[in-house]
Amino acid sequence: ASGASDIILYKIDVPANRYDLLCLEGLVRGLQTAAVRPHAVAAVLRNITFTQERYDSFIELQEKLHQNICRKRTIVAIGTHDLDTISGPFTYTAKPPGDISFKPLNQTKEYTATELMSLYKTDSHLRHYLHIIEDKPVYPIIYDSNGIVLSMPPIINGNHSKITLNTKNVFIECTATDLTKAKIVLDMMVTMFSEYCELAYRKEKLSGEFINRKVGINESTEKIAQLLTRMCLRSQATGVGDEIEVEIPPTRSDVIHACDIMEDAAIAYGFNNIPRTTPRTYTIANQLPLNKLTELLRQDLAAAGFTEALNFALCSQEDIADKLGKKISETRAAHISNPKTAEFQVARTTLLPGLLKTIAANRKMPLPLKLFEISDVVLKDETKDVGARNSRRFCAVYYNKNPGFEVIHGLLDRTMQLLKVKPAHGDGYHIQAVDDSTFFPGRCAEIFVHGNSVGRLGVLHPDVINRFELTMPCSALEMDIEPFL
Repeated sequence: ASGASDIILYKIDVPANRYDLLCLEGLVRGLQTAAVRPHAVAAVLRNITFTQERYDSFIELQEKLHQNICRKRTIVAIGTHDLDTISGPFTYTAKPPGDISFKPLNQTKEYTATELMSLYKTDSHLRHYLHIIEDKPVYPIIYDSNGIVLSMPPIINGNHSKITLNTKNVFIECTATDLTKAKIVLDMMVTMFSEYCELAYRKEKLSGEFINRKVGINESTEKIAQLLTRMCLRSQATGVGDEIEVEIPPTRSDVIHACDIMEDAAIAYGFNNIPRTTPRTYTIANQLPLNKLTELLRQDLAAAGFTEALNFALCSQEDIADKLGKKISETRAAHISNPKTAEFQVARTTLLPGLLKTIAANRKMPLPLKLFEISDVVLKDETKDVGARNSRRFCAVYYNKNPGFEVIHGLLDRTMQLLKVKPAHGDGYHIQAVDDSTFFPGRCAEIFVHGNSVGRLGVLHPDVINRFELTMPCSALEMDIEPFL
């Protein structure tokens, strides 16, 4: 090693998620805090009422937690103090043992931390915890705003802030080497003993008539108060008319309005016990005509041997354009401005791609595959205030070893029969040859009803079939059903 540099180099592996350790300052901070119990969490239990039994249980829980999750105070140490004897803000720091001096729990004079280590070496209870900080250059210490020592974790609390049976407000601090464990221990202490605290109950007043009217019952004020009490909302009639006073515990954060109290009364009464009555308001509901037509068609198309599919209203640009041999600019599609996936880029302008993808996902099923869907497509429309409109479409496909154009044509005739449209020019419906890049040349027809085009049917182009990962011929029909309302 002669002639080698005297400089000592340290190579430190830094985890990928610890960006704070990528500079010298961050490393120094990390080494300093890690020197002794780097974490502290705290809570306050206010307006607590201790009895000897509750006090003993409180101390016993601390000891049991120290032995279990705290791993004999090595991971977490709990300190509990009488909040009224100290004043915040509190400071958690570390000092050399010679600089720490305070009167420890149940002692009559002050000791330095060094003297305490010697004192407790013979203590049957505390000597087991001395090794945790004994060899550290600095000892953890907690002060209040007046410099009073609360505790020197994980060894001993200060005598000044000790808890008695007369303590009303408890300050709990947990110092730890593991923050998650510290939070668990603190939560356990708080939740176990908060039931002895005076919690913030609030009172609301409402009328029995309000509950009777809203629920649809006719009960006395006293009976309603009993129902609410059963739902953990302690209630009583005030004697002023039909007024009820309801006490709402802090555990019921869902009770915001009188309607929430009324709902609890209805639950306690039992929904099935509420008498059925005819509404006083005279109204007759009707199904939306378009939905009624859709439901009727669905029944009969299923009866014709076709299976209904239900697909997403959003799809990729390729599905409605490239795969069907069209240009996206021709489709009048509404685009999603911030699509999360390639499968949801645009609102569909045709139902056909969804059915072809359904066939692709069910290629193992026995042939023929006969599918249909009646759903909305979305088309750009400048006359609408939102710039687009929904259009209810009917689409059917037949997938087999032969194209089966006659099956799809037969389905069109059956559909028109159901819609009571006769096969005739002018007054009825007829089909007329047309060229469409989605369909096989010479195998496509346009459907006219009362002289207006409502859709197309035909045998799909082999390129379209291949783009949807299919291998057999397929014929399809798609038409608008809104003109038939």
